[in-house]
Amino acid sequence: MKSCIIYCRVSTNKETQKSSLKRQQEELIHLSEKKGFYLSKIIAEEASGYSIERDGLLEVLDLLSAKEADVLCIQDDTRLGRGNAKVAMLHQLFKLNIPIYTVKDEGVLQLSETDNMLMDILSMVEEHQRKLHNLKIKRGMKQAVASGYKPEKNLSDRRQGGRKKKDAPIEEIVRLRKLELTFYDIAATLRGFGYDVSKATVHRRYKEHMEKIANNSE
Repeated sequence: MKSCIIYCRVSTNKETQKSSLKRQQEELIHLSEKKGFYLSKIIAEEASGYSIERDGLLEVLDLLSAKEADVLCIQDDTRLGRGNAKVAMLHQLFKLNIPIYTVKDEGVLQLSETDNMLMDILSMVEEHQRKLHNLKIKRGMKQAVASGYKPEKNLSDRRQGGRKKKDAPIEEIVRLRKLELTFYDIAATLRGFGYDVSKATVHRRYKEHMEKIANNSE
């Protein structure tokens, strides 16, 4: 039996909206029972649909990402949000492969032609972003090696099994910086060798290291 999360939303705390929130819950409970879903949790909130900064919405994503439920039930797609907020939420749910059931459609959500087109565009853009990310990593590694960097020597202690190291090796950051690589390329190079670091992390570690050296020399 599939488990579901019910998500209800109204935009204000007026009495009429509160009754709408209650009606949404009742209709969605009926929908979940009709479809034979096990009700995992009901999440209801009063918030603007144009914002993604909603505690209830974030809880929905957390639970679905953690596989705490298989299906999301809503009254209609506007309950997820409006404008860009709705598009962002739909895209995230599709990435998680979460079926969305609505009272309005009496079953699986039926997207409009425009929303379907937007989802296709976002998927294509995301795929190209992944390719660009991988190309940038390869570029950074090639530049480092061309400048004399020998990863098989400098990173001989790299863990086996593909596990990523959380801490960036400051010695390698300094060495790559001396080879005149940018912080972006240094981060890309280290990620290629299993270090889960960003440009900001590399820059911060390098700055802290140089400040420490400067303080010790005073």
